[in-house]
Amino acid sequence: MRSFERSAAIQARLHDLVPGGAHTYARGADQYPERMAPILVRGKGARVWDVDGNEFVEYGMGLRSVTLGHGYEPVLRAATLAAADGLSFSRPTELELCAAQDFLDLVPSADMVKFAKNGSDATSAAVRLARAVTGRTTIAVCDQPFFSVDDWFIGTTDMAAGIPAADTVKFAYNDLDALAATLAGDTVAAVFLEAATAMAEPMPGYLEGVRALCDRHGTLLVFDEMITGFRWSAGGAQAVYGVTPDLSCWGKAMGNGFPISALAGKREYMERGGLRTDHDRVFLLSTTHGPETASLAAFRAVVHAYRTEDPIARMEQAGRALADGVNAVADALGIAEYLQVRGRPSCLIFRTLDAEGAPSQAFRTLFLQELLEHGVLGQSFVTSAAHDADAIAATIAACAAAAPVYRRAIERGTVDGLLRGRPVAPALRRTAAPRQIEVSTYR
Repeated sequence: MRSFERSAAIQARLHDLVPGGAHTYARGADQYPERMAPILVRGKGARVWDVDGNEFVEYGMGLRSVTLGHGYEPVLRAATLAAADGLSFSRPTELELCAAQDFLDLVPSADMVKFAKNGSDATSAAVRLARAVTGRTTIAVCDQPFFSVDDWFIGTTDMAAGIPAADTVKFAYNDLDALAATLAGDTVAAVFLEAATAMAEPMPGYLEGVRALCDRHGTLLVFDEMITGFRWSAGGAQAVYGVTPDLSCWGKAMGNGFPISALAGKREYMERGGLRTDHDRVFLLSTTHGPETASLAAFRAVVHAYRTEDPIARMEQAGRALADGVNAVADALGIAEYLQVRGRPSCLIFRTLDAEGAPSQAFRTLFLQELLEHGVLGQSFVTSAAHDADAIAATIAACAAAAPVYRRAIERGTVDGLLRGRPVAPALRRTAAPRQIEVSTYR
């Protein structure tokens, strides 16, 4: 059995100093089996190492922000050289022009771009801009997991303490009638959606229909390209599906782990935040660290990698091999209807169903527990271009070791006696329960 002793000790101290014990809720210890949440010290390629000396093949890759692999040398070299000449100045650098040009070459449907540091910067700027352009306040978001840490979105989730009622409504994906009903009355400033997700592709004509409805009702269409950008294609989902939004929001893989995001869009709207407009100006984006040189240089190196290599093809090849291998393991044990790897090859998830065929946090935790014991770390099977044949083979082997334990749980109808500790819980929930931590546990 692997030791997580030092990781557990550091995690306990983190809970004393950092609310939730992590700076991102999705990275929290409550997202992993109890006392098996590794504290990492380094990564290279598709592998990471923790403070206890454990080595893991990692998936999720920085919440999908690392597509080229940890420690990818060309990105590190570019960022290091830029940082050596200074990180932050009181005026723009030429690098800002070069990075903007690189971005707009990749995303020809956009006319202008502005950089920031995280995805919520970009999506909330899009909200302000859409409200200014339309004179409306309501925002319509697709019924998809996440769009922003800011009030306009978090107010719609279960973790809405301290947030006034949000003027935000939701609509179902792939349902044009639902969107038409949402837009009736012409009160919606913007429609936000991911054009596609790991588990859902747009039905024929759906995105075109969304575009037409937005045009008909004078509503701005905003694509969230945080995940699809640089994972579906370098030009995002809009390049794959051929539908042009008014605005699009980017982040994650833009910097291969370096902090950078972007708001891009049509000139007639983006100029509202500039000096060439007759309208009241919009406080679009104004961040101290948005033009920080190391991240812009990292972004340019990522662009170069996508132009000269084919990281998406490598991600998809790895994903197909992984899905086929793990699903074959489950099928051989007769549990294929309970344990499944599904989704877009570059953005896979695993489904963990209980003996009744229902999604189960307890069974998910059992699978995570067994994967950790056998050298795999990940809340999903989201690959990177660094997931080579050895990494995929090691992962399939880990799943082959985990699957018999999962089958025993299915046969028993319970994880009791197999799962050590409490199940994981949704990251965005109203209370700390069911993974509340007693102070005495850690002091």
